[in-house]
Amino acid sequence: MSRLNAVVSDDRRVPREALRSTGYAVYGAAIGILALYTLPLLLITAVLTLVRVGRPMALPMLRWVRRLADLERSRLRRLGHEIESPYHGPDVEAEPSLRGALADPETRRDLSWLFMHATWGLIVGIVAIQLPFTAVRDITYPIWWTTISPDQQEILNGTVEAATWSAAMIGPIAGVAVFALWLIGAPKLCELQARPGVNLLGPDPDADLSERVARLTATRAAALDAHAVELRRIERALHDGAQNRIVGVAVLVGAARREVERNPERADEILARAQDTVEDALAELRAVVRSILPPVLENRGLEGALSALASDCSVPCKVTVDVPDRCPASVEATAYFVVAESLTNVAKHSRASRAEVEVRLRGGRLHVSVTDDGRGGADAANGSGLAGIGRRVEAHDGDVTVTSPAGGPTEIRVELPCGS
Repeated sequence: MSRLNAVVSDDRRVPREALRSTGYAVYGAAIGILALYTLPLLLITAVLTLVRVGRPMALPMLRWVRRLADLERSRLRRLGHEIESPYHGPDVEAEPSLRGALADPETRRDLSWLFMHATWGLIVGIVAIQLPFTAVRDITYPIWWTTISPDQQEILNGTVEAATWSAAMIGPIAGVAVFALWLIGAPKLCELQARPGVNLLGPDPDADLSERVARLTATRAAALDAHAVELRRIERALHDGAQNRIVGVAVLVGAARREVERNPERADEILARAQDTVEDALAELRAVVRSILPPVLENRGLEGALSALASDCSVPCKVTVDVPDRCPASVEATAYFVVAESLTNVAKHSRASRAEVEVRLRGGRLHVSVTDDGRGGADAANGSGLAGIGRRVEAHDGDVTVTSPAGGPTEIRVELPCGS
């Protein structure tokens, strides 16, 4: 029974895929028609630009080419191709020269695609559209062939004359063959139509590699900077806190030794002070250790650690964590730091009445969001801790987005890659 269901499912899937592919081929053919009419306009604009008359036309034409390319990118994404936009800016720069436009690799690739799609893409689209219509026409040909004029009595899209009954009966056979060819060939034709766009409408491979190298260089510099900042923070915490207290303990113990014989009660009082100082030093050392890699992360996981942070915050805070699997320790520590620093800012600066923390793992990336209904105006340049968040996140090749208009609310969004 399961095998029968599988066969039925496959039988349904083939015509569905053929219909889907034909629909997208029709969409591609429509874009091809627009591209075909754009080619002579581009040629006229180029000629007029050479004689310094058509420069005002260059910008609208380049924008139109980009719009057509964006339509094709949208179609390719629906077909399952991962096509990233190669554009770095929101639009074509104003008043481009012909030489400047041709020097831009993105524009050159768009123009190459335009020519390919106006010719090859349009032809392939027409073939994909013609197949099902030809199949239906030829299958039904014996029913109505006598009602048309002799010069139209043809099958296989006009390639074979069929002016007799014996010839007319060949129509259904030819129609079934064309229908089978359409079922099998429509996805292939759609893929052939999409191939120029897949090759030309994404980012230039050389430019993309250069951009990736630059990003990795910046990420490495950010990681080194974050490491140096963290070492300085730990050194200051040890020097200004625990080290000073330990020095104080040494001084108190020395004073107690001198007072043991002369004034035992005074020595006992000094030793009590030394003990209190040692306990304070131990507490500060534990705080420094927890700030490096909080043990609560190891013991209770990210959800428990963030819940503990929220419970300690003076502003009521709701925590939502949807992380089915454990992330790398460094990623969890960075997320913990982001939330801790953000909630500290909320408590100290925002004057908020409530806050919300949301952490979700989607597509191999950890999404962290901290929002509050405070007064807004958060700025990394004002020493609010946002600069530290940015350094930590950049070290993981992540992204930070801060939205904090005057009057609020404030939202900090962080994305951290969680690849192993």
